[in-house]
Amino acid sequence: MKEAVEGLVSLGASDVRVSPVGVGTNSWGARGEADPGKKATFEALHATGLTFLDTAEIYTGGSSERTIGQCIKSTGLSPVVLTKFFPLPWRLRGAALPAALSESLKRLQLPRTDVYLLHFPLPPVKLETWINALADVVEAGHARAVGISNCDVEQTRRAHAVLSKRGIPLACNEVQYSLLHRQPETNGLLALCKELGVTLIAYRPLHMGMLTGTYSIENPPKGMRSMMFGRGFMTKLQPLGAAMKRIGEKHGKSASQVAINWVICKGALPIPGAKNERQARDNAGAMGWRLTPDEVVELERGCP
Repeated sequence: MKEAVEGLVSLGASDVRVSPVGVGTNSWGARGEADPGKKATFEALHATGLTFLDTAEIYTGGSSERTIGQCIKSTGLSPVVLTKFFPLPWRLRGAALPAALSESLKRLQLPRTDVYLLHFPLPPVKLETWINALADVVEAGHARAVGISNCDVEQTRRAHAVLSKRGIPLACNEVQYSLLHRQPETNGLLALCKELGVTLIAYRPLHMGMLTGTYSIENPPKGMRSMMFGRGFMTKLQPLGAAMKRIGEKHGKSASQVAINWVICKGALPIPGAKNERQARDNAGAMGWRLTPDEVVELERGCP
């Protein structure tokens, strides 16, 4: 991920440049309908410099794409848009991918997307079939750049090799990565992405809200998250929570801004969600500064 003078970063070796923090929109819209209420959030994102939006055809049944398309049309603003193809069980041929992109572009109200990803490398269709189809949509002018999501080390190498033969860079691999989910470090994926010049995009950088500083033993999460993150987890989280608070106070930053900035410092591109204007402004506060190397180590020592 190469930094440019104006603060934008390149996605891999592609010509697509984005803000160093993106926005996950998997909760935008509902029941297949666009959400006009997201216009204020959309405008706040642009005003704070968060101009990279991550969506997918399966997010809220296509509503996320429809909401983004409606926001673009009503405001005239032009974010960098990444969307994804999901290899549903009945999609058995490479031709399904450009057909799905065509439908995504209709919902987004765009002539092409900036970045198009294979959402999951699911069988029975070979990975190489989908990667060649991604190359096809670039050559057809329907996507500026392409990438993968949820792919492991071996799959990333294969995807990179296929695209290299076509003269097209593998722009990114989008995977879960945060202070509480560090598998991309331990399984070698982060190192491989750096070796190949592929941007690692980190979804759930706040680990479903567990790194926002909102929750504690006294104030545990509710609903489904209470089943996933019980008292034992919250107890183990205390040292990291204290470190985030301590470091945040030094920089005048929130816990979530510290957690997002940690991802940036690791050489990845975080895409936290933003449901409203407040979250948009808070996420933007993770840009424009850096944790020190010692602070990065201190945070990692506090990880459960």
